[in-house]
Amino acid sequence: MTEMAVGVSFRPGELEVRPDGSGNLLGSRCGSCGAHFFPVREVCSGCLSDDMETVGFSTRGMLYTYSVVRQSTPAFEVPYALGYVDFPEGVRIMGQISGCEIDEIGIGMPMVLSLEPFGEDEEGNPLTGYRFSPAEGIAQDPRNE
Repeated sequence: MTEMAVGVSFRPGELEVRPDGSGNLLGSRCGSCGAHFFPVREVCSGCLSDDMETVGFSTRGMLYTYSVVRQSTPAFEVPYALGYVDFPEGVRIMGQISGCEIDEIGIGMPMVLSLEPFGEDEEGNPLTGYRFSPAEGIAQDPRNE
């Protein structure tokens, strides 16, 4: 995790940021069938139950696929990589990949959630966002942890 001043989530309800700077992505778990979803949902799309609870997901997963963005708005420096990361809970979450060169990225590589500064809110308070970074020393398939 990158050292930073702890801020609030740029997406409240999707990212939990703790006072120590650590955190988790938040989603839903269906109390009826056990399915997980991201972002938080009020109704399960599998069994249509409204018995949903908010849960924090694992911070480690496996890169399912990625794409390199070479043209973007002026607010984003290009090129950058966006990827889908599979988590042990059965969810696939998209985010920017950081912490490595684009040519070092590979499908199936272990990834870890990285909380990073994401600007400031209207009052000047720091905001925290998330990216995914390569993880060292974890199993290739997070379901085997």
